[in-house]
Amino acid sequence: MRRERFDKINVVPFIDIVLVLLVIVLATATFANKKSVKVNLPTASSKQVDEKKTIMISIDKKGNYFYEKTQMPLKELEEKLKKLNPKKDIVSLQTDQKTEFQKFVTIIDILKSKKFENLSVITK
Repeated sequence: MRRERFDKINVVPFIDIVLVLLVIVLATATFANKKSVKVNLPTASSKQVDEKKTIMISIDKKGNYFYEKTQMPLKELEEKLKKLNPKKDIVSLQTDQKTEFQKFVTIIDILKSKKFENLSVITK
């Protein structure tokens, strides 16, 4: 049995694969532009209201603590955080870039000790 010499490459299967990949990319690219599908949802009689609060904690460059734009000492801020629900409430933390890092860590420690699950750090 003689073997044929391998001089040519059959490019037709490669073209088929490239065209399929192109179709997949174009199909997914059109869905990527749309953030959501508009759906008119039905209503239920046993509607449950999820009461999540978003609390903003800020630290300015001087190290002052703010709870929802109200300046307060650390102890008072800690008392306010104790009253929140750690499983439902969302805490957003923002600090000035010149703030002492220890101030940031102190707030994180308080939130960690209270077992907060939803924490976001605001950055630019």
